Amino acid sequence: MSRNYRKEYDNFHSKPEQRKKRSSRNKARRKLTKAGVSVAGKDVHHKDGNPKNNSRKNLTTTSKSRNRSFARNKSAGKKKTRT
Repeated sequence: MSRNYRKEYDNFHSKPEQRKKRSSRNKARRKLTKAGVSVAGKDVHHKDGNPKNNSRKNLTTTSKSRNRSFARNKSAGKKKTRT
């Protein structure tokens, strides 16, 4: 059975939350490029794991394999609520 990329996009990638995260990651990449950091062939790594925190102190470049090799914190970037 072949993979239905259109359905996958419609069900996940086109959701507003995912689009905001992707936009934030692209913004971080542009920010490092503008600062003169070479990002060619590398990933932009958020030190605190929050893709919405694009402060310069939180951004660094790393190899793609290293940046994609650890488990992600699914609650990163979400506001904590008190109960």
